Amino acid sequence: MKETDRVMQSYGRCCASDGFFDDFYATFLASSPAVRAKFANTDMTAQKQLLRAGIMNLVLFARGMPDTKLQALGKSHSREHLNISPDLYDLWLTALLQTIGRHDGKLTPTDLQAWRAVLIKGIEVIKSHY
Repeated sequence: MKETDRVMQSYGRCCASDGFFDDFYATFLASSPAVRAKFANTDMTAQKQLLRAGIMNLVLFARGMPDTKLQALGKSHSREHLNISPDLYDLWLTALLQTIGRHDGKLTPTDLQAWRAVLIKGIEVIKSHY
């Protein structure tokens, strides 16, 4: 099975799991004072929808879709705009993988490896705009 197929199946299980996005943000916000500061005045309901779409865009990019949405995300997160420093993406990825581990009851080590490989491709595009 392709890495992106593994990720899509796992992501489907996560999205069906109660509280997945809430749990992710609780984990991510707890990871660093810098992360908490970035989300201080954020509409978290809207943010969860953006996260849902963002993860999908990362997977679609790994599947071969153009990087248009990731380029736009990179620009909006650059030092000139939201000023999201590259190290925060490492915390984001760690928090997401931890949350996936708690919410995907069928997750295997191979699935987790696929998640990391798939997400890093797109994260590198976003980071390149900093």
